[in-house]
Amino acid sequence: MCIRDRQWHGETGIAVLACGRFWDVLSVPEELGVLALDSLLCTPQTPGPALADTVARRIGFFLPPDPDGRWIGSDVRYLGRDAWITVPAPHRAMGRLRWLVPPDGAGTLFVPAAVELALQQALLTLAGQAGARERCPVCGTPAAAGALLRPADSRT
Repeated sequence: MCIRDRQWHGETGIAVLACGRFWDVLSVPEELGVLALDSLLCTPQTPGPALADTVARRIGFFLPPDPDGRWIGSDVRYLGRDAWITVPAPHRAMGRLRWLVPPDGAGTLFVPAAVELALQQALLTLAGQAGARERCPVCGTPAAAGALLRPADSRT
């Protein structure tokens, strides 16, 4: 991300930047994004910028521009050409916006395939956690993921 210092001057310390030319942004729910980012930070690839919006509870991953980019998923937002994003200066946090991984100044971005894999792993983790939280309404025994134990039919 090459951004001139003049964009950060002023009392707000934020800039509104166009997506689609130098990067696109994939925005996902916070719970999913944090797990995916943890996974991405464990790989040998240099990470791209990741931005947290603490009020909207979302994580944005900065990816190479892809005019045909189509990310499909529940509550997934893809910001490409003709979209804008508000970001704090790379060296600071501003209100609700925080860099989880700040831009490195060299233009490093996340690899889309790596982000996709990390998001899939995060979804599996969340599904497993949800399954572990489900309990039989009668005896309280943990149920299998995605299915609750039900009392036996009294007719049998």
